[in-house]
Amino acid sequence: MKNRDNFTELIRSAYEVEPEFPWQDDNAAVYRHSDNRKWFAIAMTIPRARLGLDGDDYIEIANLKTNPDMLEWLWQQPGIFPAYHMNKQHWISAALDGSVDNELLEDLLDLSFELTAKKK
Repeated sequence: MKNRDNFTELIRSAYEVEPEFPWQDDNAAVYRHSDNRKWFAIAMTIPRARLGLDGDDYIEIANLKTNPDMLEWLWQQPGIFPAYHMNKQHWISAALDGSVDNELLEDLLDLSFELTAKKK
């Protein structure tokens, strides 16, 4: 994904979900399941330094829930970081600047959607 707009379009087409903006500013877009209202993704713009990156500028990211057994491997992938402002044992932050392979990002989004879905 090259940016947040591409990420939002992917979610719209795959899950028919629109972003919600629960805070006063429109910086953080939350994507929820319609049945259980659980978040499966959050897209936001944060200072690069919050991820341990150099520079004073900002970066667009998506927070996604993942399998804790995958964390060590994921953190070694380009553009994947311990989650910003979320439980780092269950969530990751993925850069939305093109550094994460599109197929990997789509797989991680699917996994997050499944992990947060209503239990059957």
